[in-house]
Amino acid sequence: MQVFVDCDPGIDDALALAYLAAQPEVRLVGVGTVYGNNAVDVTTDNALRLLELYGARDVPVAAGAGRPLVQPPSLAESVHGRNGLGDVVTPGPQGTAVAESAAELLVRLVRSAPGEIDVLALGPLTNLALALGLEPELPRLVRRLVVMGGAVQVPGNVTPWAEANVSNDPEAAEVVLGAGFDLTLVALDVTMRTLADAAWLDELAAVPGERAAMSARFLDFYTGWYSRALGERACAMHDPLAAAILVDPALVTESAEVPVRVELRGEYTRGLTVADLRRWSPDSDSRPAVTLATEVNSAEFLKRMLNALR
Repeated sequence: MQVFVDCDPGIDDALALAYLAAQPEVRLVGVGTVYGNNAVDVTTDNALRLLELYGARDVPVAAGAGRPLVQPPSLAESVHGRNGLGDVVTPGPQGTAVAESAAELLVRLVRSAPGEIDVLALGPLTNLALALGLEPELPRLVRRLVVMGGAVQVPGNVTPWAEANVSNDPEAAEVVLGAGFDLTLVALDVTMRTLADAAWLDELAAVPGERAAMSARFLDFYTGWYSRALGERACAMHDPLAAAILVDPALVTESAEVPVRVELRGEYTRGLTVADLRRWSPDSDSRPAVTLATEVNSAEFLKRMLNALR
């Protein structure tokens, strides 16, 4: 399985990269970075550091968009720390980013192997929207696209309605969700029910080795932020869950095939992801449907995540 990851590392992005790097059937062919959890120069540096930490130093990393298509960027340092990795100091990277932009690298890779590369999008979708501008046939060149983003039937996490990745660039998300990709959307509806609880975190802390130890340190900061929101020692595993679903779609136990739109003009609801969940609609809808994950096997995922860090 060939995988291109578009991400904004980010603590949960770090765990997603760790998960993918540990899967023998996965070959990471490229990583694109984007603003989001921090500025793009920081997320690019983090991607390089993390790939080396997790034993994937030869994967090309390309810096991508530094801001959304329309609005100013909004960064998440309070959730991920000033350096994006919970203020944990990691060894400086030996490698550097390639000269291409993230959008250019993605387009080049999928043109060279049409229908063979899966894409995992873990940050704002700006790079994918830009790649669509470069290559309108992108949805047919990409084998599958898994997006971590959106909140359909649950509250958002940056506004009452909007999830962070979609809220950071609603215009880009609207373009990507309507482009016709074979797309699975992993939204807060399932990621906020997939929590690493105190017992799981304690088990991770007991795992020997640098990979597990560093990941546990990242999660200490992340858990501190989430514990205040959740009222318990736990954290949501947004991005690693999406990575696991990319590798094994059977982790999704229930789903719906629905068109999903992004609200762009609402005074209070900008960035809301709107899915038509009616069993029957009198209105014809030509917008391509996406697969909306509605139930996942959280226990199995958490077991696999722990194994990936051993």
